[in-house]
Amino acid sequence: MKFPAHTPYASARSAVMADNMVAASQPLAGQAGLSMLAQGGNALDAAIATAITLTLVEPTGNGLGSDGFAIVWDGKQLHGLNASGRAPKTWQADRFQAQGSVPERGWETVTVPGAVAGWVELHAKFGKLDFEKLFEPAVRYATNGFAVSPIIGNQWGSDGEMLKNQPGFSDHFLPGGKAPAAGTKFVNTNLAASLTAIAETRGKAFYEGALAEKIAEDAKKHGAALSLDDLAANKPDWCGTVSQQFDDVSLHEIPPNGQGIAACMALGMLNHTDIKNCQPDDAQAHHLMIEAVKLAFRDSAAYVADLAYMDKVGVDDLLDANYLAERARLIDPEKAQDYNSGSPKQGGTVCLSTADASGMMVSYIQSNYAGFGSGVVVPGTGIHLQNRACGFTTEAGHPNQVGGGKRPFHTIIPGFLMNDAGPVMAFGVMGGMMQAQGHVQMTIRTQLWGQDVQTAVDAPRWRVTEGLGVSVEESMSDSLFAALKAKGHDIVKEKPDLAMGFGGAQLVHRLASGGYAGGSDPRKDGGVYGF
Repeated sequence: MKFPAHTPYASARSAVMADNMVAASQPLAGQAGLSMLAQGGNALDAAIATAITLTLVEPTGNGLGSDGFAIVWDGKQLHGLNASGRAPKTWQADRFQAQGSVPERGWETVTVPGAVAGWVELHAKFGKLDFEKLFEPAVRYATNGFAVSPIIGNQWGSDGEMLKNQPGFSDHFLPGGKAPAAGTKFVNTNLAASLTAIAETRGKAFYEGALAEKIAEDAKKHGAALSLDDLAANKPDWCGTVSQQFDDVSLHEIPPNGQGIAACMALGMLNHTDIKNCQPDDAQAHHLMIEAVKLAFRDSAAYVADLAYMDKVGVDDLLDANYLAERARLIDPEKAQDYNSGSPKQGGTVCLSTADASGMMVSYIQSNYAGFGSGVVVPGTGIHLQNRACGFTTEAGHPNQVGGGKRPFHTIIPGFLMNDAGPVMAFGVMGGMMQAQGHVQMTIRTQLWGQDVQTAVDAPRWRVTEGLGVSVEESMSDSLFAALKAKGHDIVKEKPDLAMGFGGAQLVHRLASGGYAGGSDPRKDGGVYGF
């Protein structure tokens, strides 16, 4: 990995070097995590404290009603945690048949929030500091107020207008009838009380106690099915990881119900192309990545679901080397194509990365899915809930069809790179369906092309859409844009106000000489913090 003084991409940032590190999308949250490291905590303590604080300071992407996933290198081995919740048990497959799809907002989009249980489970296994201490920064900011940061403030304003009529939203997030502008202090005493209750009870208040009762009561008031029994039954799973070798590294992802397997599939296909002969800004390199991602997405849309329901096509089938080689042969090096899903077996947010001097590294992600999730805020609690039911399909017979007690398809995915010597990089690229393709781009840039973490983050990104569609950032060079267009991609440049569609990356890379290099996305408000 090289660290040039001047990079080919527009950026005001350099990679940050330190022995203890937090990379996060909001400064107060990142510094909350760093303070835990300074007090003798480890990378896991830092990750949880950052995640807890993000529920307050970046409510546009996550909250206490989020789901979460984590990949942890404990110094000896890799662990994967799935802390996503399940649909209410009483949901039947035909629940949304009349509408034709799951609604996008409101109580009917809410599944059991899993993030709080994830914090508890992670801390029980790896935590070093007292659980309650991890909540102190967030409770302080919620009680005394914090100044809203610029990018979050802009999104708060646009989402607030759209969600103002959702249950509880205006009362909580639109003080005085409007969203707080950047630089405005926002106080959230209801959330402070909820955080304190969660800390004191190690999460029981949220799933079995007073907070759970308030969530279930509000659900019943609005005709939703989510119940106390659903909340009490929630449990995160230690699920390990799925992986794919590429060049000298292996990419590790959480198994389905998440979309991480699509990134593994795309890298597996790229092993069978000539991308290793390409340079970072060659049109051919981007063409090959785009085509591999499209193929992977076609298959993940057809087959990925709650792992317990992937009974016809499983993880091993999708990652089978011969199958990925077969799919790679469909890629025309000169022409963009619109693919169908394959037949692998015959007969789709906030993220953060942390590391400490002992060698522990954590990639963590939690999300309410769409901005502010369902838009629902439980009165008197500060808890705003995700809309993860949007990940289900109503297609009869699909493994991801709506079902009671079932986990929906998830877009949020933590990423981790390993090599023969051990851990290489804890990272993520938040942003809906951008995430798996973002993981591919970050892996290729840092590992194949040796770009430092900040350069890789700063580089213009692309995002496949439908058919031959590809959206790219305006900062992509005209020559690269023209060359991709000439290959048949239906390519468009997006203006800066739409750039959040290209995600927000947080990368922590282990240095061969010791310590870490961190990169944080200029598309977000945050940064890298270390000592």
